[in-house]
Amino acid sequence: MTDDLAKELHHLIRDQINLPSPPAIAVRILETVQNKDSSLKDLEKIISADPALTGKMLRIANSAFYSLPSEITNVGRALSILGTNVIKNIALSFVIAGNMRGEEDPFFDFEYFWRRAVTAAVATKMVMALLETKNEDIFVAGLLKDLGVLTMYLTKGQDYVQTLRECRATKGTGLVDFEQEKYRYDHQQLGYILLRSWGIPETIITPILYHHNPAEAPEKHRLAASVLNVANLLSIIYSDSDTSSNVKLLGTKMLEFFNIPTEKTLKLIDDVAQNSVDILEIFELDPGEMKPYSQMLQEANDELGKLNFSYEQLVLELKQSKDIAERFADELRRANAKLEQLAFRDGLTGLYNHRYFQEILDREIARVKRYGHPLSLLLFDIDFFKKINDNFGHPTGDQVLINLAESVSRAMRPTDIIARYGGEEFAVILPETNLAGMKVFAERLRRSTAALTTVVQNNAIQVTISCGGALLTAEDNFSKQELIDSADRGLYLSKQNGRNRTTILPIQAIAQEQDRQ
Repeated sequence: MTDDLAKELHHLIRDQINLPSPPAIAVRILETVQNKDSSLKDLEKIISADPALTGKMLRIANSAFYSLPSEITNVGRALSILGTNVIKNIALSFVIAGNMRGEEDPFFDFEYFWRRAVTAAVATKMVMALLETKNEDIFVAGLLKDLGVLTMYLTKGQDYVQTLRECRATKGTGLVDFEQEKYRYDHQQLGYILLRSWGIPETIITPILYHHNPAEAPEKHRLAASVLNVANLLSIIYSDSDTSSNVKLLGTKMLEFFNIPTEKTLKLIDDVAQNSVDILEIFELDPGEMKPYSQMLQEANDELGKLNFSYEQLVLELKQSKDIAERFADELRRANAKLEQLAFRDGLTGLYNHRYFQEILDREIARVKRYGHPLSLLLFDIDFFKKINDNFGHPTGDQVLINLAESVSRAMRPTDIIARYGGEEFAVILPETNLAGMKVFAERLRRSTAALTTVVQNNAIQVTISCGGALLTAEDNFSKQELIDSADRGLYLSKQNGRNRTTILPIQAIAQEQDRQ
C-alpha cells in the first residue's frame, strides 16, 4: 500500500467511523520497547504490575508451545530466555484480545471470533516451524489478522452482520470483495490502519494487509502473508462445517506456497488441534470438542462401518438427508428472521422497539467506559399528536408515524440506532457523537420532520417534533436511567417552552436534582 493510498483510506475511514483506542497497557509496552533508553527492567515492571497478564504469560512460556528445557518462574527470566520481542508480542496478544473480547451479543459471536483468532495464531507458529524459518512477530500477526472484521462490526453494527450473511450465502465471492463493493475498503485495510495508528510494527501489520492476497504483498513480507493465509484456512477447518473441501484447499496452497507435500500438511492439521487446546485455555476460551483431523476421519469411518447399506442405498439416504436438512435450514432461517422481527422490531413502524432500545443502550454505555468515546441520546415526540388522532382518526395517525419513521431512518448513519420508545415518542442512540454532533443531528431531524407532509384522503398533514438530548462521556459516572431522565427532562422543557425545538441538558444537573428529592 502506497503512502498516498494509506492516507486516502485513513481519511475515508476517519470520516465514517471512529477507530477504537489501544489498551493503555499496550501503549506503555510499545513505547517502552521503542524507547532506546528503556531497559528490560522497565518492560518487566510494566508486565509484572498486572498479575493476571503475568500469570498468562508464564503459562504460555512454560507450555509445550515453546518446549523450554526448564521452568520459567518470573517475567525477567522469560525476557532473558525468549527475548524482548517475543515477550512483547505475547503480552500484546493477551492485552488486545482481553480488551476487545466484547460483551455477550445476539448478533456477533465474540467467543467464536477469538477462538478462530487464537487457532490461527497457533497455526502460524506451526507453519513457520515446518518451514524451519524464524519469525517472532508471526504469532501476534496471526492473532490480529482479522481485527478489522471485529472493528467493522463494532462500528457498523447490524449492517455489517448482513454483509457477513450475504457473503456466506454467496459461495465463490470472498468477504474482501463484498466489503470493497459496499464500503470502498475491506477489513484487511481497516485492520492495518487501526493497528498502525496504535504503533504496531510494520512487520506485523503489512502481512495482515495482504493476508487474503499474499501474491500482492511486498517481497519481504510475502512469506509472512502466505503463512497468515494458510493459518486462516487451518482455523476454518476447526471452526466451520465444510471441513473436507477446506482440507483439500489447504493441501493445494501448502504445495503452491511452500512446496509442502500432502502427508506433512495432514500432520500439520493434527498438530494445530493438539497445540491449540492448551493455548485457547490460557486465553480463557473454551476449545469445545476440538480434536485432530485424523481422529475425526477415524470416527467418521467407524460410523460408516456400522452401516449395512449397499452403496446405492447409502447414496439415496444421503440425498434424502441432504434434501431434508436443506428444507429444515430454510425453514429455520425464516423462523429466526420472524423471531428477530418480533423480538426487536415495532410492528407498526418497523423501527427497533423499547425492549431492544434498553438492551442496546446498556451495550453502548459499556463501550463508552471501555473505549472512552462519547455517547449521545435523543428523545423526541410529535407535537399535538392527539389532535391528529381526534380529527382524522387513528389510521391517519398511524400513517404519520410510519412516514416519520421512514424519514428519520434515512437521516441516520449506519451506527445510529432509532427506536419507537412508546406511542408517538422515539429514541435515537448516537454512538461516538459529541455535543456538537448531537446538536447538528437534532436540528437536521427537526427540520426534516417539519418539511414532511403526509397526505391521507386529500388531507395534507404536517407535524413538528419536540426533542430532548443528553450526553454521556467516559468521565461521567452516571447510570443509564440518569441518562434517559436527562434527555426526557429536555423533551419536557421543549414542550413547555413552545414545542418544535430541542433542549439539551447536562446530565449532571438532572442527577443533582434527583439527589435533592
